[in-house]
Amino acid sequence: MLKQLAWNTFKKTGNIDTFMEFKQIKEMEKKIEEEKNGNNKDKRNYIS
Repeated sequence: MLKQLAWNTFKKTGNIDTFMEFKQIKEMEKKIEEEKNGNNKDKRNYIS
């Protein structure tokens, strides 16, 4: 849903920042899920 909202905003405004922010949010969510699941074995490589 968030991806569709970001894409529609980009199409209407031509502002790539919204879509790029979406990509950053997705990466943060992915890292959080990995950490919750214990998949992040090397904590030193974690970028906050």
